[in-house]
Amino acid sequence: MTTPLAGKRALVTGGSRGIGAEIVRRLVADGAAVAFTYQSSVQTAQALVDELVGAGGSTTAIQADSADSAAITAAVEHTVSTLGGLDILVNNAGIAIAGTIEDFPLEEFDRLIAVNVRGVFTAIQRAVPHLGAGGRIITIGSVNADRVPMNGLAVYALTKAAVAGLTRGLVRELGPRGITINTIQPGPVATDMNPEVGGFSDEVRPFIAVGRYGQPRDIASAVAYLASPEASYVTGVTWNIDGGFVI
Repeated sequence: MTTPLAGKRALVTGGSRGIGAEIVRRLVADGAAVAFTYQSSVQTAQALVDELVGAGGSTTAIQADSADSAAITAAVEHTVSTLGGLDILVNNAGIAIAGTIEDFPLEEFDRLIAVNVRGVFTAIQRAVPHLGAGGRIITIGSVNADRVPMNGLAVYALTKAAVAGLTRGLVRELGPRGITINTIQPGPVATDMNPEVGGFSDEVRPFIAVGRYGQPRDIASAVAYLASPEASYVTGVTWNIDGGFVI
């Protein structure tokens, strides 16, 4: 069994469930020691730690609300202290709130910006001083940054377009330091919050070229590649992992 990330230290924000948990599993399987943040579900986070440590992996959970810049800063520092450094940052934490422009509450706008944009910026800002040559920054965005197929997603789309722009803007700054930075934009992916059967999924599936919802492992596989030594020449990429949804 190959372990391309042996000796690497990673932090995954929002890693206790869904896509984030699968990213944690994959990075651990590839040999990395992984810390991940979670907002409130202590039992879910601990269950993931127990699962991976029980299988011989190195994993630790850190409670941190991504809307709280101080908590994100503390999570980065805790990761560096616990793991002995940091090589890979995966910005996965995010929220989705829908609403039409006339009725969208300003406090919900602020919450979306705080988690989806400021939280990503803070994590990158605090992680960069610890990343050396070969460092990796990967942000999970959304295909809604490019295409919004229904009403009510304008503010969410704004936040995902913002982090894609942040990635592109940092390429020149980080490239000379040997750090790559990329954005993965998932399309419809099956999670507890977005079931692949019934309701909304039945409306969306006809627009997915491959005819199925994505699975969290599809996103985790893309993260694993961008985190690996094989991706050392890949930076500034916005990579749609969407089964042909936006074509």
